[in-house]
Amino acid sequence: MKLLRLLQEGEYFPLGSDMPKQLRARIVVATHQDLAEKRNTGGFRKDLFYRLRAHHVHIPPLRERKDDIPLLLDHFLEEAARSFGKKVPSYPKELPTLLATYSFPGNLRELRSMVYDAMSVHTSHMLSMSTFLLAMEVQGEATAACAGAITKQNVFLACEDIPTLGEAVDQLVMEAMRRSDNNQSLASRLLGISQPALSKRLKLRRHN
Repeated sequence: MKLLRLLQEGEYFPLGSDMPKQLRARIVVATHQDLAEKRNTGGFRKDLFYRLRAHHVHIPPLRERKDDIPLLLDHFLEEAARSFGKKVPSYPKELPTLLATYSFPGNLRELRSMVYDAMSVHTSHMLSMSTFLLAMEVQGEATAACAGAITKQNVFLACEDIPTLGEAVDQLVMEAMRRSDNNQSLASRLLGISQPALSKRLKLRRHN
């Protein structure tokens, strides 16, 4: 009730005092929870919800704004370089594309941690992608999610005629190329095959 009064009237009592004072501050709150749903199910007080929601700003998670990755990558690299007392390195042009294939369950903090980890072991002119790949493999989020989807849902259930094995492989290859922005090195990693094997498959597809 004291919090509701503070939000509504801007009035509060200092500890140990019976004289009210007027709040001279703006209150900003943040959450990753769906408060509207919690309000409807009784998990969050309605009166508090409406007092807090005077102005609402929705900030999408990183997985919904992949175009921001290059800008954020540059920002965190500059920040990490200052922290470690190193020069800001250049990085492979494939790195932003690689990061765009990842859904970042840890949001911005995860990207920042990846960059700091890479900078902590960086010794050459070009930043290595190995630490980023390792972080993605350790997390195993993308692979596990995909495996779970395949296990729980047959992707061919809605197809009246299933594709041939060759057609299915072609579709998988083209999807990997689309997600990697036509970068064969990244596409082969997504498919779990070597780059020469992918290149051979693409050549066969063009000839056919």
